[in-house]
Amino acid sequence: MGNEDGAGKDRKGNRNDRNVALVLIGVGIFLLSNNHWGFFTVLAIVLIFIGIHKVRKSSPRKGYILMGIGLVILLGGNFSLMLAIVLISLGFFYIRSKQLHRAESYVKKSLIESVRWGKEPWVLRNSSIWNVVGELKIDLTYAIPEEKQVTLVLQGVIADLDIIVPEDMGLSVTSSVIFGEATIGPNKESGILNKTEWQTPNFETADTQVKLLISYIIADIDIKIV
Repeated sequence: MGNEDGAGKDRKGNRNDRNVALVLIGVGIFLLSNNHWGFFTVLAIVLIFIGIHKVRKSSPRKGYILMGIGLVILLGGNFSLMLAIVLISLGFFYIRSKQLHRAESYVKKSLIESVRWGKEPWVLRNSSIWNVVGELKIDLTYAIPEEKQVTLVLQGVIADLDIIVPEDMGLSVTSSVIFGEATIGPNKESGILNKTEWQTPNFETADTQVKLLISYIIADIDIKIV
């Protein structure tokens, strides 16, 4: 009887989470349908993209300034657009993370996030991270996997993402970026509507398998095999 009650609570919790996700997506679509894309919206997106590029390549300070200006323009004249994007992204994140992870402790949501994993040994576990603006530096060289196959869901609005993967580790990547640049192993995509699906040749036979599910509106992604 106790197990049945627990299962019932789990199903009820999953339904509630799904309903929350659908409400977020619905409100976001409604706001988006009532918004008009204009010159300043496009300018803001261009400034944010250039800012991300400068942060990665040569001038972090200038890059953050450009990103800040772009965000101010978006928030100033297009608050409903920005809110719509955030709500839709968060709604899809709820759906995806609940499909993959049952433990709430593995799910992290924040407006601004700076993740740095890998300077010392750390536990690699199934995790989902969502943020509006994020900087994620992940080195899997010293990672101690909790199980043979681990899934990381990285999702949000704007991100600068760097991941280092040792060559003996099996890696599978599904990446979707609307605006930006993605360098994943030997593949490089830039511009608009970039989607990449790739895995290392040793993925099926490796002792440790890592699946990366990446989805951002604007991002600069660099995944290296070393």
